Amino acid sequence: MSTQLYATDLTDAEWDLIEPLLPPPTHTGRPRLHAWRTLFNAIFYQLRTGGAWRFLPQEWPPWKTVFHYLRRFRVNGTWERVHTTLRERLRVQLGHDPQPSAGSIDSQEGLVPPVSAACAATRCRRRARLRGVGGVRGYDGGKQVKGRKRHLLVDTEGLVLKATVHTADIMDRDGVKLLLTATITTTFPRPRHVWLDAGYNGRGKGKDWIEQTVGWSAQIVQPRRRPSKVWIFDDLPDDQIDGSTYFPPPGFRVLPRRWVVARTFGWQSQQRRLRKDDERLCATSEAWIYVAMSRLMLRRLARF
Repeated sequence: MSTQLYATDLTDAEWDLIEPLLPPPTHTGRPRLHAWRTLFNAIFYQLRTGGAWRFLPQEWPPWKTVFHYLRRFRVNGTWERVHTTLRERLRVQLGHDPQPSAGSIDSQEGLVPPVSAACAATRCRRRARLRGVGGVRGYDGGKQVKGRKRHLLVDTEGLVLKATVHTADIMDRDGVKLLLTATITTTFPRPRHVWLDAGYNGRGKGKDWIEQTVGWSAQIVQPRRRPSKVWIFDDLPDDQIDGSTYFPPPGFRVLPRRWVVARTFGWQSQQRRLRKDDERLCATSEAWIYVAMSRLMLRRLARF
């Protein structure tokens, strides 16, 4: 039994699930001083709290050590492998095939901290603007937001299949090419259909590109528009006409299949590390997405 210091710490049941997925120990180099479980708990603490690395509490290993293993697992693909294994296990527990047959695609703006005055006066005048801590970002003229976009492909349960992070000046219909790379059909041979929003319209782009290049069928889910006027053929006085029979109900309405990927973004926004993009590299931001979803799936798998 292990004592939990924080609510983000792994339980014994969760640790039993993730421990076999870790890379085997090496017999070369300097021996590791800290236990895997302690390092993972520190990473999950950073994910949930979103604090600066240098302010990592003293109960944890040095922040450089924790960040080293976060980066090391990103470079060697450990985060994606752990995430893939947990996703397939959870899908089986939910009664699904390990490989999904359909999915949804959408993007979310990730805000970045403001650029410092010194950076704005010197380096940040270039086209690929850099923020205070470095890293590329772009400006989305439609939403008038400066930062990056998180592009996700999720299955019908909302579990992430593929994630990519790119600058916000890349439109959704162009960014989908960065998400669905040439190996997507090899990694996921079973999917045949995806749902999209109107941002993926365009001749030869977005929806058309997916159908022509990837070979999946794509459907644009459009919101039901509320008409401003309708013809009423019943000969009734105005005070006896029931508008609810002719107009859709006002307010927010959940769109079919598009709410799944929106819910996934909501899951991720519960982690303070993902509420804003504070990372220097887009690859590190992608790694945090896999870390967040792995933590969520560990909690669910431990219940079975």
